[in-house]
Amino acid sequence: MSSSMLQFVRLSAAMPDKREAEERTLDFNEIYRRFQRPGAQAQASRCEQCGIPFCQIHCPLQNNIPDWLMLASAGRLEEAYRVSSATNTFPEICGRICPQDRLCEGMCVLEQSGHESVTIGAVEKFITDTAWDEGWVQGPKPAAERRQSIGIIGSGPGGLAAAERLRAKGFQVHVYDRHDRAGGLLIYGIPSFKLEKDIVERRTKLLADSGVVFHQNFEIGRDASLDDLRRKHAALIIATGVYQPRPLSVPGSDLPGVHRALDYLIASNRAGFGDDVAPELNATGKTVVVIGGGDTAMDCVRTAIRQGAKKVTCLYRRDRANMPGSQREVKHAEEEGVTFVWQTAPEMLTGEGAVSGVVSVKMHLGVADSSGRQTPTVIEGSHYTEPADFVVSALGFEPEDLPQLFGAPDLTVSRWGTLKVDASLMTSLPGVFAAGDIVRGASLVVWAIKDGRDAADSVERYLDAKSPRQAAE
Repeated sequence: MSSSMLQFVRLSAAMPDKREAEERTLDFNEIYRRFQRPGAQAQASRCEQCGIPFCQIHCPLQNNIPDWLMLASAGRLEEAYRVSSATNTFPEICGRICPQDRLCEGMCVLEQSGHESVTIGAVEKFITDTAWDEGWVQGPKPAAERRQSIGIIGSGPGGLAAAERLRAKGFQVHVYDRHDRAGGLLIYGIPSFKLEKDIVERRTKLLADSGVVFHQNFEIGRDASLDDLRRKHAALIIATGVYQPRPLSVPGSDLPGVHRALDYLIASNRAGFGDDVAPELNATGKTVVVIGGGDTAMDCVRTAIRQGAKKVTCLYRRDRANMPGSQREVKHAEEEGVTFVWQTAPEMLTGEGAVSGVVSVKMHLGVADSSGRQTPTVIEGSHYTEPADFVVSALGFEPEDLPQLFGAPDLTVSRWGTLKVDASLMTSLPGVFAAGDIVRGASLVVWAIKDGRDAADSVERYLDAKSPRQAAE
């Protein structure tokens, strides 16, 4: 058992064993096997213990990564878990689904110096899975109860992070969600081969056992207005995420056989729970084309492979280096048999009675736009038809019209439709806060967790400023 650090000079970077593509595409289980303790400790010992921990700086949660790597290397796993969970509400989830290659691991000094990054995410997952196995994970236990109740709209990562933190502070917490299961996109948006659902369910059960009250199948605007909830609770946090799909604005996009990414992923995840789902949302035996280059598109292509699609193709208008999705996910998809067609965009969908093809055009990457990314321009005369009888549009998400949905015209939004908040994350309505994607736009789970924790702290400060602490009777 190694307890010394800087072992990168003799140890190469290594992930846990990954199941072969031929095996893993037959099911929806996670693709990596569990780290064994010696392997995890050895990988943790590769950390350089930098004077300036760029991994921590580039983590949205500012996780104290060097310290818990050092503790894990020494076999002090319970202490490593305590340090990890002090800043991260769901370390076992972030260890599985964070794009570490774009965050902590991508900024690791070892990665920049050519020695390959410490496998931070895999070690984080190992530490927390061990903590669950050993019974070290406990729900929030407030030192004193407070009478004030807080309502949280949305049970995704931002809402759950806020709920955990507020419950730990002693507030009476109620979470409202339109779906029948808590977890938001963690349950219905992310496939099980990246995040098995019992991982999420054990967290929500822990919160419920700790006194958080979940109201499922509860839709604001239908079952209650925002004003109704404001009267019921001392403060609210809106953490709905962004679920309005960006439209595929080409002729033929309304043909049968053309599906929105989230509809497709929700149906697949529901099928995994044993729910009845529409048969037309299953890609078995189909020739599938997924349009888009983000992580949602990668989830769709890899889901289609597991459903037994005949062929799966991903069209993206830029090249591989400029795609927004994780490069790891692209590699996994390629291993599993997905075909990528780069610098290609759809111009129309064809078919008689149902979609049968995607008329596409090749693109040239021109000068950079204001974001610094090269602008795709059409190559004249490069049209061709990609056969498809199952098309998934995965072009990203935008906010729903919350002022209209919630019956709250005074709820101010930005020109992008996201909620406007001040430095404390409070919206234009006093006592109503917001967190996660509904504020910052479609983003990462780890950012939603940070925002949820920050919003919870702001709620506490807001209520303490209004009145002295109210202990529960």
